[in-house]
Amino acid sequence: MLSGDLEKVYPSAKTLVKDQVASRLHAKDATLYSFDEAAEACARDFMGWVDLASNPPYPIEDIKAFAKQAKDAGLDQVLLLGEGGSTQAPMTITKYNSVDSAEVKFRTLDSDSPVRLRSLLDTCDPHKLIVITSSKSGGTIEPMSYLRAVRAELAKTLPEEEIVKHLVAITDPGSALEEQATREGWLKVFSGEPTVGGRYSALSVFGLVPAALVGIDLDEFLDHARSAEAACAEDSVDNPAIILAAFLYDNYVQGRDKFSFLTQKRGRVLGLWIEQLIAESLGKNGKGILPNIEPDALVLAKDQGDRTAIMYKTKNDLWDERKNFEVSLAYISETIPRLSMTIDTVCNLAEDFVMWEYATAMCGYLMEVCPFDQPDVASAKAATLQVIAEGETEPDFVQGKVDGMVLGEVEVRLSDAMKGAATLEEALRKLMQSVRPGDYFSLNAFLPFAGEGRREALELIRHTFASEFGMVSCLEVGPRYLHSTGQLQKGGPNNGVFLIISADELKDVPLPDWKVPSLATLAKSQAEGDLRVLSERGRRVVHLHLPDNCGATLRQVGDLVQKIARTL
Repeated sequence: MLSGDLEKVYPSAKTLVKDQVASRLHAKDATLYSFDEAAEACARDFMGWVDLASNPPYPIEDIKAFAKQAKDAGLDQVLLLGEGGSTQAPMTITKYNSVDSAEVKFRTLDSDSPVRLRSLLDTCDPHKLIVITSSKSGGTIEPMSYLRAVRAELAKTLPEEEIVKHLVAITDPGSALEEQATREGWLKVFSGEPTVGGRYSALSVFGLVPAALVGIDLDEFLDHARSAEAACAEDSVDNPAIILAAFLYDNYVQGRDKFSFLTQKRGRVLGLWIEQLIAESLGKNGKGILPNIEPDALVLAKDQGDRTAIMYKTKNDLWDERKNFEVSLAYISETIPRLSMTIDTVCNLAEDFVMWEYATAMCGYLMEVCPFDQPDVASAKAATLQVIAEGETEPDFVQGKVDGMVLGEVEVRLSDAMKGAATLEEALRKLMQSVRPGDYFSLNAFLPFAGEGRREALELIRHTFASEFGMVSCLEVGPRYLHSTGQLQKGGPNNGVFLIISADELKDVPLPDWKVPSLATLAKSQAEGDLRVLSERGRRVVHLHLPDNCGATLRQVGDLVQKIARTL
């Protein structure tokens, strides 16, 4: 948590205190967002997050009892199926905790890559497994598709009447998922709180059930959260949320609309949660703040004038890793504004969840955007369903050989802003030539990140844009980013340059009698749907659909990107 008097440094801290934003948030006063009738109406429906720890809407003892029951039954493996706000906080909590405790193997599936699905299922024992389907609406296409695929795999080992004893649902009351789970007799159904949006649900059943299952003491966890709720509700310049909001907002109005999140490896999963919270909450109406999870502090050695740095120290018993991180921070330009924070135990995460949620809601007030809706996430979902129903469009062109490299047949689709290119080289060059000062690059990859050479090839592309053009550069996992930075990419300012990459799967996972025939088809439809919406918004986008997702193929694309960039 932050503390300290920054009133003189960040003037908006005075504004926040004078207007009593903190206490009005805690009182669930939606008139804070009266600058827009729709924003105020949305706020009235989604302010339940401010006191989740102080007034839990779901009995905590019930959650603890279920976790004990599962442990006593020998169910020590958990696979969470979900997307967006239903998975980010659980992933953060359980991954941060895994370093200290390995009693329960907890895995999250938020990718429609068949490679990722198979790799997770290969590590699971069906007899010891709990499968949690987590979805507020109970109808989001990704988790419901994952559920079908996982059940088909479990059916190879377990009879249907046994499978349902391993299934758990976390969803809002009255959803189709709740109805299905009740009808089929699932092991447990946890009801969410409808007045809490997905990305603000870390301290609701969506975060607390996974926390309890991996052995975290919920009483201690919530004690930390309650202390943070009290601190963040005070109209004081020492309020940690006010300090954070002032830092973000005052730098935003000075043109620093991006921040690099720097931490040791253990803390990067917190960065994913922060990324979704900030980007999806504030990226709309042509405004937005871009979080960038940046493992390389050297990219900040030169101040480009468009970013800040937020640094997190995490618990790490390895002296050399701690020292390496501290040394790397010394390379950051002295003119880049920065904040430093610390997290020790997993229970400290509860404090930071509260602080960031309050600060984000405060920034929404200052920026005059509703921090609780996500209109452009819905547009991407609709575009995906349209592609599935009507079929994919013809590519702008197909190319097989590139500068002596044989890539197979690469389908290239261009946004309206990139039309005119006739070869892959021309398309990538045109994308790079469109870069302007203050832009950022995002590689949106509907690909498995695991496997020989895949991640390294994608990082090569990302770092090429960062080093050659001095720009903030992001690597986003599809479809996860559609529920996160995807909102900012479409609803925020037109300062993004995008390369979408998807690929055929050598061994797909079929989904019989479902909205989409297979997982790979879903991924390709989402990639094209995203291109359509980005194009409608005038964004600069190139979409490559590769014949396979092998590391060697991705590396050739990376080499081509690097070669073209160095000629400009």
